[in-house]
Amino acid sequence: MAGFVNYISQSYDELKNHVTWPTYAEAQRLTVIVLVFSVIFSLAIWGVDSVFGEIIEEYFKWVKS
Repeated sequence: MAGFVNYISQSYDELKNHVTWPTYAEAQRLTVIVLVFSVIFSLAIWGVDSVFGEIIEEYFKWVKS
């Protein structure tokens, strides 16, 4: 148990004294960038899924005929 407490204590010290945290403005800018790329990536995946769904649907129509 002492090892766990030591780990938590050292982790807290590392985060408090040795990590360079971004400014609020930089964090906002980076958050917007992540949101934009997430939306773009999700739309790309949706588009590819739709195209492959149509291809599979046409294939099974062709096989069933």
